[in-house]
Amino acid sequence: MYKQEEVKKHGKDAERIWVTYKDGVYDVTDFIPMHPGGDKILLAAGAAVDPFWALYSQHKTEEVLEILEGYRIGRLDVKDVPKAEPDAFSNDPERHPALLVRNAKPFNAESPPSLLTDHFYTPNELFFVRNHLPVPDIKTEDHRLTVETLNGKTLDLSVDELKKKYKSYTIGSVIQCAGNRRADMNQYKKVQGLMWEGTAISNAEWTGVRLRDLLADAGIDIFDDKIKHVHFEGSDVDPTGTPYGASIPIEKARGNEVIVAYHMNGVDIPRDHGAPLRVIVPGNVGARQVKWLRKIIVSEKESDSHWQQKDYRAFSPAVNMGDELKWDTVPSIQEYPVQCAICTPSPNTKVDRDDGTVDISGYAWSGGGRGIIRIEISVDGGETWSSCEMEQEEKQDLEHMYAWTLFRTEVKIPPGVKEFNIIAKAVDRSYNTQPETASGIWNVRGLIHNAWHRIPIIVKD
Repeated sequence: MYKQEEVKKHGKDAERIWVTYKDGVYDVTDFIPMHPGGDKILLAAGAAVDPFWALYSQHKTEEVLEILEGYRIGRLDVKDVPKAEPDAFSNDPERHPALLVRNAKPFNAESPPSLLTDHFYTPNELFFVRNHLPVPDIKTEDHRLTVETLNGKTLDLSVDELKKKYKSYTIGSVIQCAGNRRADMNQYKKVQGLMWEGTAISNAEWTGVRLRDLLADAGIDIFDDKIKHVHFEGSDVDPTGTPYGASIPIEKARGNEVIVAYHMNGVDIPRDHGAPLRVIVPGNVGARQVKWLRKIIVSEKESDSHWQQKDYRAFSPAVNMGDELKWDTVPSIQEYPVQCAICTPSPNTKVDRDDGTVDISGYAWSGGGRGIIRIEISVDGGETWSSCEMEQEEKQDLEHMYAWTLFRTEVKIPPGVKEFNIIAKAVDRSYNTQPETASGIWNVRGLIHNAWHRIPIIVKD
């Protein structure tokens, strides 16, 4: 039995680090190097993890609690057990019931695969949702965007000033979570993280002002050799008041395509997707496209944000579960590799042999503006392939294609089989294609998985 005063002596600078959860006391010293969230666990050192787990409810699983119990050293005096935390997510917006919820608090949900290819631009209510923290409730008229220079000078703008002062641009652009298709990689070998399937990706038309115009108006020379990165801070904050943050290289920030958006598919951006302002970085992973944008900072170094430094980095397959994650040995993910997935039919669909064919649909996309030049389908394990007709954004060319490519086709049911896989893969403008399996790209965090997508089909006689 321990008193809270004793636990407090084992803070982040102590030789042994303790935390509490409900009435349990745990020595987590040996777990810290393996923590998927990096050293964020040290925020609770010598105290309760309860306030943090109230925000990151993915911890409250049987698997995680079992791991935690392995570090139990005792119980907390009943007088010191913290009261239940209030629900930080009680003010989150309502969501469409068709979304496939992968985590309720914070809310994370995929678009329904059967509906995803019905629209070239995903309806806002069906656009996948990736939240790291509670959704802030911001009054547009009160929101301010600050642009900060290297010497600390600032440009401060309201949303209305932003709209009136700068020329607006519209661009079709995909947002894809770095963990999209993590569940597929997990089937190959166990990984850490939220088990996204194949639709943590959506496509929208975004309207806003060019980032480079804002930087210029703040007196920033975007070709200044001292400036290497542009940081973004959101209005969503953790229990310590630390905002979600990310950064992109200055070379990307100079591009015509990067905008601070206020419209999504022709209307004000919904709360779940960053209202009133979101930075759109076409061709880059979703984690860099910060929602509820409140601050832009130019810098000589990358963002210090946890989500830039201690997450969204893909380790070598040589780094295994339980190994210490040396985050500084791999760069942060920016552009996404070529991706392709089948949306319909769903896995293990039963088809009648007499039908002769199966209709399929799906998407392909590649980061960096690299357009898709070919989508190929196989029903014999990759021995032979057929190409698909593709639907693309006519206003974009192969060198600057930030919207996705949709495909629809039909395949013949192979003779004499009771089951078979439909396989899809894509080739982009740089002739990058997808690996056959996760073998060479497996990483402990299950990020940027893009092996051939396989859908098993059952044939009925």
